[in-house]
Amino acid sequence: MASQPLSRRLTRIALWVGGSAAAIFVLNLAGVPVDDWIEELFDKLGEIPTWAIVAGVVLQSANTALAALAWFGILRASPLGGVRYRIVLASYATAVALNGFLPANIGTWVMLLMFTTLFAGATFPMMVSGIIVQKIPFTIFSVALYLYLFLSVAGSFSVKFGFLADNTGLVIAILVGVVVLLFLLARVFRKRLEGLREQVVEGGAVLKTPRRFLLDVFAPSLGSYLARLATVAVFLAAYNIPATFHNVAAVTASNSISNTMSATPGGVGVTQAMNSLALGGSTGTATATAYSISQQLVTTAWNVVFAVVLVSWVFGWSGGKQLVESSYVDAKAKSREMKERRRRKRATADQATPPGSASADTAPSER
Repeated sequence: MASQPLSRRLTRIALWVGGSAAAIFVLNLAGVPVDDWIEELFDKLGEIPTWAIVAGVVLQSANTALAALAWFGILRASPLGGVRYRIVLASYATAVALNGFLPANIGTWVMLLMFTTLFAGATFPMMVSGIIVQKIPFTIFSVALYLYLFLSVAGSFSVKFGFLADNTGLVIAILVGVVVLLFLLARVFRKRLEGLREQVVEGGAVLKTPRRFLLDVFAPSLGSYLARLATVAVFLAAYNIPATFHNVAAVTASNSISNTMSATPGGVGVTQAMNSLALGGSTGTATATAYSISQQLVTTAWNVVFAVVLVSWVFGWSGGKQLVESSYVDAKAKSREMKERRRRKRATADQATPPGSASADTAPSER
């Protein structure tokens, strides 16, 4: 293929720069202070040792790549067509980058829509089922981390469970009420959800083979989580804060809580407050806040760069057009195949109807 004229390549670069500037302008108008973030980022980069920036970027990339590999294992086990790791990686990296700017983890839902569009035969219920499977390992890791923190603090049981001991009857009544409510909801919506059941099962197909789940989902998720912990340790060390396991666990737990509960983009403000509280016994509030801001700025900026590079590589220019076109063709073929398979299953189920019900249906005509 002949190389493109210099003028055309320069035009494309100008379009990228102009588009990025326009996006920043729009975000600023929408109340997202991108200009302030960029200015503060460059200020913070001067405070952090070069080794910490490089190590943090490498570990953050590994965190994203391994988490995407777990998603790849989930999607590859489902009856979908056209599942490729680079597509999964680009989509997941996009979600990570967007979640740094958008509240309520909106980037994750964008990723699910991308999967639904790009993979042949994918439906949104299947992708929601997939994200539940993807959360299983991380939930286990987080619970283990919370238990460590809970048990490592003297008197935690008496403090945390004091209310439960004093109000046992009320707690039991609430739990019973929750169970009854779930039972009633299941009965009301059972028939309406029957049509989605097969799609949900297909999204979590990897769970049918425990060994495959452990190798394709659990193992890369563990690697991703360890990379996340290592990232925290690197930035703690960069600010001369003891990078002990307790401090790393406390910061990771506080980040998880702030990202889950906060409605601000990336948990800004909430994250710094919780990190300062978590590190209260190891450093001063000013140092803890500076550390928290630096880690969040550097990782968020790198997530955006990483996502832009991947999206440009996977979806950009002519390659992106060919990918979308081929995905569309595969999707139509896979959709017909899956509809035919479901039709055959329904026909098989109808043929397996108990004889008693069949004779009951024909009894009026015989009379």
